[in-house]
Amino acid sequence: MMRLAERLAAPRIFLAPMAGVTDAAYRLIARKHGAELAYTEMVSVAGIHYRSDKTWELVHPHADEPEIAVQLFGSVPAQFEEAAAQVVERVGEKLALIDINMACPVPKVTRKGEGSALMDDPERAAEIVRAARRGAGDDVDVTVKIRRGRTAGSELAPAFAQVMEDAGAAAVTVHGRFASEFYRGTSDWPCVERVADAVSIPVIGSGDMLDAATVARVLSKGCVKAVMVARGSYGNPWIFEDAQAALKGEAAPIRTAAERLDALEEHIELLVSTGAHLARARSLFGWYVRGLPHASELRGRGMSCSTLDDYHALIACARQQLS
Repeated sequence: MMRLAERLAAPRIFLAPMAGVTDAAYRLIARKHGAELAYTEMVSVAGIHYRSDKTWELVHPHADEPEIAVQLFGSVPAQFEEAAAQVVERVGEKLALIDINMACPVPKVTRKGEGSALMDDPERAAEIVRAARRGAGDDVDVTVKIRRGRTAGSELAPAFAQVMEDAGAAAVTVHGRFASEFYRGTSDWPCVERVADAVSIPVIGSGDMLDAATVARVLSKGCVKAVMVARGSYGNPWIFEDAQAALKGEAAPIRTAAERLDALEEHIELLVSTGAHLARARSLFGWYVRGLPHASELRGRGMSCSTLDDYHALIACARQQLS
């Protein structure tokens, strides 16, 4: 198992955890195209505590995955200790690290004192980190993902990150928006830099990593050890390898419409082979065909697909339209 310090010895590009998105199929195609680590969807420590099979479905890696990072969320320190221990036991050598979500802005999460709400309670947040570390043991790193702060105008991230470092976090990921902004506006990267100046542990940057050139530009500045790519991977699994090429001064190839359709078909087949619900293909379809000829019509027809054969037929039709 590679420890985080070794992993971050060179600039890295990770697939961010995204609820309802980063299932095994999504992680596999991202890893194929250069993501150097891929995170699970948010996993509820309460779900693990109450032995929810659906919760564990989010955790278990597919046989073809080399490793995963598991992101946990909740608000009860004892449940984090329990969950971390069970994740370590079940995932075994494929577990890269455990991340704690203190960034999610969604009200159904924050009103329970979870996600970004923990930034208003640094003492509890620190106890959660300590509890997760006890559960994970000495061989698994525990990291934290935070935001700039809860509400616009009140930046908490640098001081909060110091508390996380003191509690034993191995790294902190910073999304440069306030939770109240959700994903509106732009991510404040000077805030990420201020966090990097405030702590001695590695800082991972997050927010608006929407294209390979931006990823490469941020990494080349050197203030962060890695970046997380989230929405920039929608319909563009090549963003990871393209950003790596850009870091080397190489030009990334232009992805043709045919390549995008091939990747879409592969991604949908991965959904089936990994046991995911095929309804997820509807979002994928819209992301991959964006900007293609007849994209609006294709998206509409994709919403009515219900079987793998339906998607194969529609993608074949799209290929015919390109010829």
